[in-house]
Amino acid sequence: MARAALYLDHNATTAIRPEAQAALLESLGTPANPSSVHGFGRAARARMQAARGQVAALVGAEPAEVVFTSGGTEANNLALLQVPSASVIVSALEHDSVLAPAAALAESGRPVFTCPALPDGRIDLAALAILLEQAPRPALLALMAANNETGVIQPLAEAVALVRAVGGMVLVDAVQAAGKIPLDFARLGVEMLSLSAHKLGGPTGVGALILRGDMPLTGRQKGGGQELGRRAGTENLPGIVAFGAAANAARFDLAAYAAGLDLTAYGAVAEIRDRLESLILAEAPDTPIYGKSAPRLPNTSCIGMPGVEAELQVMAFDLEGIAVSAGSACSSGKMKPSHVLVAMGLDEAAARQAIRISFGRDSKPEDAERAAAAWLKLWRRKHPRTI
Repeated sequence: MARAALYLDHNATTAIRPEAQAALLESLGTPANPSSVHGFGRAARARMQAARGQVAALVGAEPAEVVFTSGGTEANNLALLQVPSASVIVSALEHDSVLAPAAALAESGRPVFTCPALPDGRIDLAALAILLEQAPRPALLALMAANNETGVIQPLAEAVALVRAVGGMVLVDAVQAAGKIPLDFARLGVEMLSLSAHKLGGPTGVGALILRGDMPLTGRQKGGGQELGRRAGTENLPGIVAFGAAANAARFDLAAYAAGLDLTAYGAVAEIRDRLESLILAEAPDTPIYGKSAPRLPNTSCIGMPGVEAELQVMAFDLEGIAVSAGSACSSGKMKPSHVLVAMGLDEAAARQAIRISFGRDSKPEDAERAAAAWLKLWRRKHPRTI
């Protein structure tokens, strides 16, 4: 009898939360435009504003600072391409939704600098300090809160302090971190923060750019005054309402874990992730686990299998009924070396030999056992013991 499929690619997207699904379906049942002035429109706007407050509360922002977008990619593009700055600094670890618009700015003549990373997967703060002295001011730093491939949590407070010292601005890509670790937009003192609903249990196609009140933003889309003129176009009301419900549930999970309650919040997921790694290391002690020496998201493990391409590993897991992921892929499907792992000092061959296993809210301890067994099965085949 075939075993049930096991989904361990939650950093790509995670299952919609029941609260978000219920909110989505309820909102779909009522035709309404939040910009309409009749009763239906006013009710729709009230639901949207309630969701705005829920998203803001998750990350310690004010509701008026939330600009709803189509997702994290649009939020990052808005921040980098539409907010004026004399220069841009991006860490070498950033997601393509940051690196691509930064490259476009460089092609247009804007000074763009790349800050290197340390071998543990964190930004090199000493190098950042030097770049901030060299970059035309005001500089805009783009730094993710936590990496999507390794789970490594970046030293945001230290980086922000360096930027503040030279009068710069900061964009935090919190797409992967939100809902997994506490975030406080006000306390961080940054100008912008990007979010995506489907990473924390909401639907795809909706996200947000958190924008400090005095930050200028010229929206790319013209035609309407939505989002206080910062992002024209009729809002995706069902998606926004579901996003709000997911954010509210995620905030409850984080609060429950902080209070020591066992409600299968992400703290319990960390034990599952650690179990996976300990099972693998017990038999294959030289296995590289990238970012393990740094603070990480509780659900993420990036594991190398020397001599075995990531694509083959993903296929082997798939044959076992387990979904995991490899590094970035181009449109042709050919695997590229992970730019994150290359930034951490790996050569391209090693950077092609790592997979990401990412657990979710509903992952169980036995999922670690099954994933470790699948990894070790392939490892034994590629590294047979001699007698």
